[in-house]
Amino acid sequence: MKHQITDSVFYVGVNDYEIDLFEGLYPVQEGMAYNSYVIADRCIAVLDTVDGRKTQEWLSNLEAVLEQRQPDYLIVHHMEPDHSASLRTFLEKYPDVTVVANRVAFGMMERYFPDFQIEKREVVKEGDELSLGSHVLRFVSAPLVHWPEVMMSYELSEKLLFSADAFGRFGALDDRENSLQDSPEGWAAEARRYYFGIVGRFGMQVQNVLKKLSGLEISRICPLHGPVISECPGEYLKFYDIWSSYRAQKKGVCICYASVYGHTKEAAELLARQLREAGVPEVVCHDLTRCDHSSALADAFCYDRLVLAGVTYNADIFPCMKSFIESLLEHDYQDRTIGLVESGSWAPMANRAVRKQFEQAKGISFTKNQVTIRAALNGASKEQIDMLTKELSSL
Repeated sequence: MKHQITDSVFYVGVNDYEIDLFEGLYPVQEGMAYNSYVIADRCIAVLDTVDGRKTQEWLSNLEAVLEQRQPDYLIVHHMEPDHSASLRTFLEKYPDVTVVANRVAFGMMERYFPDFQIEKREVVKEGDELSLGSHVLRFVSAPLVHWPEVMMSYELSEKLLFSADAFGRFGALDDRENSLQDSPEGWAAEARRYYFGIVGRFGMQVQNVLKKLSGLEISRICPLHGPVISECPGEYLKFYDIWSSYRAQKKGVCICYASVYGHTKEAAELLARQLREAGVPEVVCHDLTRCDHSSALADAFCYDRLVLAGVTYNADIFPCMKSFIESLLEHDYQDRTIGLVESGSWAPMANRAVRKQFEQAKGISFTKNQVTIRAALNGASKEQIDMLTKELSSL
């Protein structure tokens, strides 16, 4: 797909509608976009390649923009294969191109392409600049956002930020006019799932990069996935500041449950109804036995309160609930209030096990009221749900 971003900057990325799981983990029913850009000046720079399955389509998009000119530079912001797998084919087609990357990225190239020698290379670091004519790229180091070699580049004349995987989102892009643009609200849902699944473990590193970017005037953000952000880029920076500092984005309750015979599900749905009736602004539910855990993870980070409702299983936590909690902790879940619901036919023990899992988490508090279901809901457990509703709705 070819799209003109400015008079001299072009989008030449590709869509992948065949992919079902991004990185083998994240469902992408709307496909995925692998973004690549061209700056056409006195010198021509190509910014990143694409996934190997889309190499020929990308080269075709590139040729349409180049119009018989030869590129001078290939800028490598990120070495993950969905952005670098076409590098060798590109250099075989354009052997006079100079590859521009940092030292760590060149080390990765040697490992990904062990039998291919990159003849022309330019190693850059934080603050270095590359002049293309009237356009100048300044490089911004962004290690562990989300790989160690990641860098961004800022184009000084048009104030464009080429942000690598940061500020991306799931979903392919189409050819409709303005399809490369999006509103902050429309972007946020899939971008939040993308952020917490892929980048969220590295909040401190994201905060470090945001500090570097705070002094820049940014007119557009050009990520490696998702739409080019051309309206109100500051709003998108605010989202990343909230997410990377682990603050809740919204007031509300996320209920995640795992049910075997339906009793825990019944309790979770009753709690959700009562919370809505009590005036909680947003209440969302996820059935962990069936749902996409990356969506549940994103909502757990989005809201300021979380309820975990699980079955006691082998004197421990039901497996999918345990796995979900491990994912929360791997992504540094913190500074939230958690309510607990457990069920068990003869010896409910899940709540105690859940508390133990969160012992090392920062800023986690548990509600005073919790729910224990012995076999099925009864008057006593419904009264406990009433009490938990009152406590959660008052926070």
